[in-house]
Amino acid sequence: MFARLLSPQRRDFSTLDEREILSLAVAAEEEDGAIYAEIAVRLADRYPATAKVFEGMAAEEENHRRRLLDLYMEKFGKRLVPIRREHVSGFLARKPVWLMQTMSLEAVRQLAWEMETAAVSFYTEAARRTTDAEVRKLLGDLAVEERQHADLAERLEQQALGPEEREAEKSEEHRQFLLTYVQPGLAGLMDGSVSTLAPVFAAAFATGNTWATFLVGLAAAVGAGISMGFTEAAADDGKLTGRGSPITRGVVTGAMTMVGGLGHALPYLIPHFWTATTVAALVVVVELWAIAFIQNRYMQTPFWRAALQVVAGGALVFAAGILIGSA
Repeated sequence: MFARLLSPQRRDFSTLDEREILSLAVAAEEEDGAIYAEIAVRLADRYPATAKVFEGMAAEEENHRRRLLDLYMEKFGKRLVPIRREHVSGFLARKPVWLMQTMSLEAVRQLAWEMETAAVSFYTEAARRTTDAEVRKLLGDLAVEERQHADLAERLEQQALGPEEREAEKSEEHRQFLLTYVQPGLAGLMDGSVSTLAPVFAAAFATGNTWATFLVGLAAAVGAGISMGFTEAAADDGKLTGRGSPITRGVVTGAMTMVGGLGHALPYLIPHFWTATTVAALVVVVELWAIAFIQNRYMQTPFWRAALQVVAGGALVFAAGILIGSA
């Protein structure tokens, strides 16, 4: 219900018929194959061995697309339904690879693992919802094959990569940890730390009252945490993306949003205004640099870029709060 309210222009997956599901699967395989092929092209000069891995993955996606298309034409004719993943609730929008300037080896392998996990979830759920025996068999077979893609990638890497290149590989548990905990937690921490800066410091400079400022900060942090938690849980139930329990992700996002907001609100429990404000400002600096560190450590974002984005954005919100509160 929440997903439909948040995405009124998207269809719920449960409402799709078999013709629409097959059309969606064809479009998804085309997009995934294009992503793998583009990664291979981008890595060919610097990492030719890894590029071969993604060329093999692209070939597998093209094979899936042909099989889906053959069955669709047999069942429904030559005209596909113009439906894509962004038209269906439960799928997450990904930034296109062709718009990314740089991607590390671990980042592209993490992306590939996420895509494979989402494909397994999609085909498993789609097969469960179909009644046509041939359609159900193909979707079930593709779910099994997508699950084996990790094995395919491993075999390709054993042929193409040396020990040094494989040392950077992460376990499946680590990647799932990133999807279920790190990414939602980071989103919450960023929102809580940055979005509550303006109301807290506006209240501080408008009232000069530390207790009133603390209450404003507490309300902003709790409200933002509840909002972010429900938004994360409702936006993706995890069935089609493999990102884990929506309740878990919602709790993680909401809790980290509250932590980010309370960080610079708690210092206003100090009765002396300027002491509290100084401590709060120092906490803000620590929060923003912590976010940049997490982005660099877990999301492979270059530290200077993460710091520039987070610190510059936070500084602007911080300044806006002071200016508004001093007006």
